Amino acid sequence: MSKRVTLKDIAREAGVTYQTVSKILLGSEINVSSEVRSRVEAIAAELGYVPNVTARNLRARNSYLIGYSWQLELPGQLNPVLEGFVQSIVDHSERAGYHILMFPRHPNEDMTAAYAELARTGRVDGFILSSLEYNDPRIPMLQQLNVPFVAFGQTGSRDSFPYVDVDNRAGMRMAVEHLLEQGHTRIGAIVWPETSRVGTDRLNGYIDAMQAAGLVIDPEWIKRGEGVFEHGYEATLELLALEAYRRPTAIVTLLDLLAIAAMRAVQECGLKVGHDVAIIGFDDVPIIQYLQPALTSVRQPVWEVGRCAVEMLISLVEHRPVEKQQILLPPDLIIRESSVAAII
Repeated sequence: MSKRVTLKDIAREAGVTYQTVSKILLGSEINVSSEVRSRVEAIAAELGYVPNVTARNLRARNSYLIGYSWQLELPGQLNPVLEGFVQSIVDHSERAGYHILMFPRHPNEDMTAAYAELARTGRVDGFILSSLEYNDPRIPMLQQLNVPFVAFGQTGSRDSFPYVDVDNRAGMRMAVEHLLEQGHTRIGAIVWPETSRVGTDRLNGYIDAMQAAGLVIDPEWIKRGEGVFEHGYEATLELLALEAYRRPTAIVTLLDLLAIAAMRAVQECGLKVGHDVAIIGFDDVPIIQYLQPALTSVRQPVWEVGRCAVEMLISLVEHRPVEKQQILLPPDLIIRESSVAAII
């Protein structure tokens, strides 16, 4: 094996001190001419210099690793939103010289011990959290350990920790307002259980828009259940079985999968999606634009969420000021044929 090229080797060739080489290659502030900087970088490349990451980490007392735990999904039940979020945090972390250390999170499992061990042993510099719910135990534990973290999501109205989130309430409000503009006044909602923090935010957006329009919400229009195809399908059949004067002419759902199930139920009842029953999903996963008809949906800016979360966390890790530690990003309503009768 060939001998590892060191900073001193580069310094000898460039005619400068190895401290100068170190600062140039690390991108640190140093008062040198552009000619010296270019010469050092060229010699490093010519000699095939590879940084000793372990030594760098020991000097800086950083691991340059960010911990992220993802929720294990059942086979065939992928989460495109979190997949996009993971791609974003990996990309933006690597651009900043950090890497993501991923570890699984099993349903109904207390993960605080795993987070605490990674933090106390110094294997990560901080954490990015996702899938937050009410009274999430990870938040007070990490705050007590004084470990930097940024969350994708919130836990309640009085959150006092750094987070980046999407305004789910506003997203659902936009969806309902769009249906109101189409002339619909009987709008059903296929939603999640009351224990879901995100689900509650989205349902509140539905309620906001209906109340602002002066409409009374029939309790039978709100169908609660898990975010699975079966719930969306059965809930839609129940909505369509209501008396004609109560039957919704439009349906909003808290998830694209629920909307796809609603479309199936409507079509199997001999009705036309968009013309007879308008349907809107949430998340705007890529496949829905190829449905027939294409599905209207609320798009979350997950790539931007990941970028903001990484930039905020690295600033906290490196003790740099963070102008805003709680960011709420607006979603977009992507209108397609499933909610516009005139297009069908």
